[in-house]
Amino acid sequence: MKNEDLREAISKAGLKHWQVAEAVGIHEGNFSRLLRKELSIEKKKEIHNIIDNLKNDPKGEV
Repeated sequence: MKNEDLREAISKAGLKHWQVAEAVGIHEGNFSRLLRKELSIEKKKEIHNIIDNLKNDPKGEV
């Protein structure tokens, strides 16, 4: 499966894909499509940072 590291990070953080998509600034359907193809290292780093911020923010806001 493509972008397995991102999918696992979202799951381990206890987040939903829609929460990450909202923080990225795209619709959850587009986020799902984005994950279908392997992302660049830069884009993965950006999303991992967003996941970390959401996980560490008790309000769930980035």
